[in-house]
Amino acid sequence: MTEQVRRDFVKYSFFKVDPAWRRLPVKERQDSKAQFAEVLSEFSDRVTMSSYSLVGTRGDVDFMLWKVSEEIEAINELMARINHTDLAQYLTTPHSYLAMTRRSPYIDDHKHEGQEGTGVSTMRIVGRKYLFIYPFVKTHEWYQLPKEERQDLMNEHFVIGHKYPDVKISTAYSFGLDDQEFVLGFETDDPSHFLDLVMDLRESKARPFTLLDTPIFSCLSKPVEACLDDLG
Repeated sequence: MTEQVRRDFVKYSFFKVDPAWRRLPVKERQDSKAQFAEVLSEFSDRVTMSSYSLVGTRGDVDFMLWKVSEEIEAINELMARINHTDLAQYLTTPHSYLAMTRRSPYIDDHKHEGQEGTGVSTMRIVGRKYLFIYPFVKTHEWYQLPKEERQDLMNEHFVIGHKYPDVKISTAYSFGLDDQEFVLGFETDDPSHFLDLVMDLRESKARPFTLLDTPIFSCLSKPVEACLDDLG
């Protein structure tokens, strides 16, 4: 019998607030933020969650919730509860990504300090100051390559990644679940290291097999109350 291994659902939800919300009386705005935060706290035992502000980094989104749960039902119920809050009347979701964890087929004996999220079937949010997220799709040609050739190309990625041990990658898989194939998240305390990592990866031999790796979101880790205060 195959051993049952825990695998997590991963959901990135990006929100944009309607400017009309900022014209509400202060008391209504404060109450709506408190209500929203309270709903999130009610699910803390079922959904691991971290919040991020994108005010100042993108124009189409204001904040993001990164959610991890063994149950898709828990994420569904959480989002349904959010829809019933007063703040939800003024929120849109310009971007939203669903994925799951699984063990990478390219990591067997490979070990990289701080990169355990790439080799196991669960996801751990480290909580560093910055998070960079983007959906990812490979070309059809990639999947037609022999496994050994793909492994060699990925090994080059690992060598490049070793140069940036403080950038922690979280890889989630979306095959059959959402439009993209992967959702990649990179946590770091120094954005310049992530920028340098991406530039190095652009020169890798696997780069021509990338079909899509945008949009890219630069997220600042903050308590949800601070994210909501950034709205106005």
